[in-house]
Parts: sequence; C-alpha cells; structure tokens
Amino acid sequence: MFVLMVYDIDIKRVVRVLKTARRYLRRVQNSVFEGEISPGRLASLKADLAGLIEPEYDSVLFYTWRTEKDMICTGMGISVRPSYASGKAVNFI
Repeated sequence: MFVLMVYDIDIKRVVRVLKTARRYLRRVQNSVFEGEISPGRLASLKADLAGLIEPEYDSVLFYTWRTEKDMICTGMGISVRPSYASGKAVNFI
C-alpha cells in the first residue's frame, strides 16, 4: 500500500519521531513522509510511534491508498517529492 504520514509533534519528541519515520518512509517536506509499505511494516511503524508520542499533545495522521498510482498529488511551488520513475524531484506548476 502507499502511505502519506503527517505529524504535529511537540519539539521535545520531534527528533525521535522524525528518525523513526525515516526508517519506514521517505521524507517529502517537514513533518510529511510517504512511500510504499506493507501492512505489517505500517503496523510496526504505528507501534514504534505509539511508544514515542504523547496523545494529549501530539498528532500523527496516516492516509493510505492501495498503490501510488491510485493517489493524485498536485501542488504549487517547488517540491522535494521525487518522481519515483525518474528519481528526480518534481516541480509543480
């Protein structure tokens, strides 16, 4: 499946959450990660994050699609989101 993960984490915990997310997904912007991941690995990511965040103060959201092809990504300005076919960054118009 293809996952988009976004988070809003207190500064005291953000570095640990960032390092954990990098083990599973690609960073595309501050606090935004994406990538193909198996259901088992997604469960592991969520379990790892559950041990790091404080639910009263922090927020982590997951958006999932069956594949990257099912997702539509549009935007404005420069993007660091790589085109997975070419490996180069995509610039939005």
